[in-house]
Amino acid sequence: MRGGRRRMLHFSKIYSFTCGKASFKEDHSQIGGPGFSRVVYCNDPDCFEAGIRHYSDNYVSTTKYTLATFLPKSLFEQFRRVANFYFLVTGILAFTPLAPYTAVSAIAPLVVIVGLTMIKEGVEDWRRKKQDIEVNNRTVKVRKQDGTFGSTEWKTLKVGDVVKVEKNEFFPADLLLLSSSYEDSICYVETMNLDGETNLKLKQGLEVTSFLHEDSNFQDFRAVAKCEDPNANLYSFVGTFEFKEEPYALTPQQLLLRDSKLRNTDYIYGVVVFTGHDTKVLQNSTDPPSKRSKVERKMDQIIYFLFALLFFMATVGSILFGIITKDDLEDGTIKRWYLQPENSTIFFDPRRAPAAAIYHFLSALMLYNTFIPISLYVSIEIVKVLQTIFINQDIHMYYEEADKPAHTRTSNLNEELGQVDTILSDKTGTLTCNSMEFIKCSVAGTAYGRGFSEVEKAMDKRIGSPLIEENIKVWKNSEDSSDQKVPVKGFNFKDERIMNGNWVNEPHADVIHKFLRVLAICHTAVPEVDEDSEKITYEAESPDEAAFVIAARELGFEFYKRTQSSISIYELDQDSGQKVERVYELLNVLEFNSARKRMSVIVRNEEGKIILFCKGADSVMFERLASNGRKFEELTMEHVKEYAEEGLRTLILAYRDLDEQEYRHLEEKFLMAKSSVSADREALMDEVAEEFERDLILLGATAVEDKLQNGVPECIDKLAQAGIKIWVLTGDKMETAINIGFACSLLRQEMNQIIISLDSPEILALEKAEDKSAISKASKESVLLQIKDGKAQINAAASVGSVAFALIIDGKSLAYALEDDMKKLFLELATACASVICCRSSPKQKALVTRLVKSGTGKTTLAIGDGANDVGMLQEADIGIGISGVEGMQAVMSSDISIAQFRYLERLLLVHGHWCYRRISSMICYFFYKNITFGFTLFLYEAHASFSGQPAYNDWFLSLYNVFFSSLPVVALGVFDQDVSARFCLKFPLLYQEGVQNVLFSWRRILTWILNGLVSAVIIFYFCTKSLDLQAFNEEGMTAGRDILGATIYTCIVWVVNLQMAVAISYFTMIQHIFIWGSIAFWYIFLLIYGAMSPNFATTAYKIFIETLAPTPSYWFVTLFVVISALIPYFTFSAIQMRFFPMYHGLIQWIRHGGQSNDPEYYKMVRQRSLGPTTVGFTARLEAKSNSSKSNKSINKNLT
Repeated sequence: MRGGRRRMLHFSKIYSFTCGKASFKEDHSQIGGPGFSRVVYCNDPDCFEAGIRHYSDNYVSTTKYTLATFLPKSLFEQFRRVANFYFLVTGILAFTPLAPYTAVSAIAPLVVIVGLTMIKEGVEDWRRKKQDIEVNNRTVKVRKQDGTFGSTEWKTLKVGDVVKVEKNEFFPADLLLLSSSYEDSICYVETMNLDGETNLKLKQGLEVTSFLHEDSNFQDFRAVAKCEDPNANLYSFVGTFEFKEEPYALTPQQLLLRDSKLRNTDYIYGVVVFTGHDTKVLQNSTDPPSKRSKVERKMDQIIYFLFALLFFMATVGSILFGIITKDDLEDGTIKRWYLQPENSTIFFDPRRAPAAAIYHFLSALMLYNTFIPISLYVSIEIVKVLQTIFINQDIHMYYEEADKPAHTRTSNLNEELGQVDTILSDKTGTLTCNSMEFIKCSVAGTAYGRGFSEVEKAMDKRIGSPLIEENIKVWKNSEDSSDQKVPVKGFNFKDERIMNGNWVNEPHADVIHKFLRVLAICHTAVPEVDEDSEKITYEAESPDEAAFVIAARELGFEFYKRTQSSISIYELDQDSGQKVERVYELLNVLEFNSARKRMSVIVRNEEGKIILFCKGADSVMFERLASNGRKFEELTMEHVKEYAEEGLRTLILAYRDLDEQEYRHLEEKFLMAKSSVSADREALMDEVAEEFERDLILLGATAVEDKLQNGVPECIDKLAQAGIKIWVLTGDKMETAINIGFACSLLRQEMNQIIISLDSPEILALEKAEDKSAISKASKESVLLQIKDGKAQINAAASVGSVAFALIIDGKSLAYALEDDMKKLFLELATACASVICCRSSPKQKALVTRLVKSGTGKTTLAIGDGANDVGMLQEADIGIGISGVEGMQAVMSSDISIAQFRYLERLLLVHGHWCYRRISSMICYFFYKNITFGFTLFLYEAHASFSGQPAYNDWFLSLYNVFFSSLPVVALGVFDQDVSARFCLKFPLLYQEGVQNVLFSWRRILTWILNGLVSAVIIFYFCTKSLDLQAFNEEGMTAGRDILGATIYTCIVWVVNLQMAVAISYFTMIQHIFIWGSIAFWYIFLLIYGAMSPNFATTAYKIFIETLAPTPSYWFVTLFVVISALIPYFTFSAIQMRFFPMYHGLIQWIRHGGQSNDPEYYKMVRQRSLGPTTVGFTARLEAKSNSSKSNKSINKNLT
């Protein structure tokens, strides 16, 4: 019925609050002042007054570069790497006579490497650009100058445009709601992309614009809206709307935020208030940061260290060169006559020794540049891109249901995945799959429902109990043998005792009857009937409320109609067993809020009896029971405790009969409170509600499962075993977040909960007084006191034993806890707790908490979320993971990696993260090893040749060492090597701590590899030199010159560094064999080809292999002897370490390679080390349960 009017009950008459005209007191007095200067000319965006204000357009960009900034910004990115800058300087110096090699051989590798990296950056940013184009080119209907509504792209919208948004469309900008397809201008809005919540929000336009329900009504419509300036607060909006010279107050009730979705409403008309980067959702985001991993930053430190070593060697060499050059002249005689110093302009001139030393220093800086691995960065870039391909192609992280694989949007952070210390997770859509299921209930002290929650299944699987699986099989068999019903979303209840009307045979059938009636009546859901199928669906303000109504329907009490004054249901009559229609007069709805923690509905039945139906949290309901209403209290409390242990959300159901006189008296008081215009209006209403909701009679309790995504408890448990801390940052209320904490085993009953909130009577009293400065001061003091109390509890428990604590803090308290003078204390408290849950957190607070953890701990943080409200958090964290399995792409577009389900985080971190960290760490260490081995032989040759400034090798030998003869094996190492298989990575999760503790890239390990390189260089150089010195090299009696010595040393280096790779590799593939042996073979092929070229080009390498080296046996003997000798130190060190001081991966490798595979004790020892003590996850829950059982047995034994 699109385009027509829909009759809809006035929600202002159902709810206990009114959506009517707001007051101009307080905040609205600021309009026009600083921070409240925005003026919107509605339906006249092109007027002169609007034009001079220069509001931003609606184009949105999330890219890192633009066409104009790509070249300078990308070049800056490349040359802020100190190694690249160094090679730029040496490349420039190569054009001077000081260079010991040709300029082309020096500058070409730099151009190639920087160019490849810039191309890779450009490709990645172009992908972001394409996603921006897709969003900006979405269309919406906008009123044009000719008075018609036509489609236009989002990016062309201007402030003041009137747009028409239709059902299931996203809002293209922040809009002021004018009217909708409903009579009273209400609409349903889904804000999942903003606050992560899936329940629908109710918005209502001003009554004065509710007549604008046709396109033609806007012909003469003009108005001016004055409001606050763009800001990041999602939950506030202050403004005035001037229409026909009358002002009306604007509140958040009229604001529709960009990236929200219109639901269950045919259309709305709205006027654009904020566009583009002025919208609230984008105000909560920041520019895409330039992220660098900790390994890469440490790599820069190593390069600084090598620079220091290079400068030290150049300085020592230059000083010695200057001394030797000065002493070269003795009594007018030149000692080193063969250097012909008389023909030198400056080098070797004894009369200008200081200047010669300085020039030698510059030459040495260029000569020793092989110490700095120029190809390291580009090799790492290549390896990371290939690693991301493997991540993207991993079938175990492919979500078939939505056809979504993992997708790495940047390859800069692969190794960071293996070093995560803290995960900061959103809740809705990230941990949960946005569905609630009615699974169990307790009525009249009897537990009903034979289903199992995800937590129960996970615990059962962990302990290997077949009980649950057997029960599930029995149900499936029984369902197969009978008429199998189609599964109902929101209803996962199985119990033949009360299903199919069997409840009438139960001992307390009358109580069950009332219980089901409460489920069917006590809510604010609205039924919608499909005209074609006549099926009824429910729109509820929360998913658990919808689950209750669905459960009532499935159990025989179907709610099918609501009017402004009545609720109609079909009930199963207890006596006749037939369904009968019952209509209840709706008198009042006492709504739920976080302070009351309950809701009530007061109705009059067909017999004229007034009944109050109530449901709420056990913490507030049991204390309101009448003395004669506590018959089932003890049993119900036991069941509620069991349900909470199973991770289920519980509510207590009760009722109360009201006599006419009492109701009239309380109704009068309630209407007076409701019509009050004072600041304490809501407090007055709550007081009357308190009088209504007393002397209740207990019926039972419900247990619903906030359905977790598949595998979430198992994933959290495995991550906890790996030593990773998990924080939950959610926009949901505290009760919801706590229930999810129990469901996914972040919380458990034995944990001590430290709850920090501002719900104390003192703070509430100050809020009524409206003294903002006093409220702020008292709130800050209260939060500080609660933080200190929490720390005191933890310190006291530390002396007693291992007691787990959980910190739960709400958004208002968090605002004070994050202030500069308190955030350090807050972080200390939070890091001392096993679990941290931050509730009612705004997007900005999520980002600030992430920043605090990242900077305060100095450890790697990972943020994961699925909505636009998570963008700031994802960008602030070291690694941002976007969930792509739900609607909305804002989080995915701002993330570093996207996955479809939270459970894939387990494999992403424990397998790919560990592999990438190990591969990159080993690769960098090996790079420094091979370059130091090569570079230090140059220094030794210089020392051997009186620091003459001449290289031992041909120019192209120098340039191509890192390109052809040693680069491909290290790339293969970075892509394919595995210390242990994926199965063992998951089986022994503590292996992940090698990355968190950075044991594979510590200074000790780095310096060990550097020392290995120095030892190899010394062995190669001196063994080669002594083997070829002062003796005939071939049959003709020829001695080895610089060309022969250089080629021989170079051959030994190529063999040693490649065989060193073969020894260090843990997992051989065919590609690695090809690269290692191929690199060695290519050296000989290169000698043949290069040596066959013109002498002018080949210079010292002209036919050196085919005429000199190959025919000489001593060349091959020296190569064999030197290579074996150079590898012995590393081989010996590795054997001793593996045998006597094995690292954790070494222990697992013994199992993998069969060394201890048949030793059950060894296997158990390694496994136990992997399952170190944890405080969260169902493993910790089981351990706590086991310890409790042992303690009880011990007590009972002592008593007997």
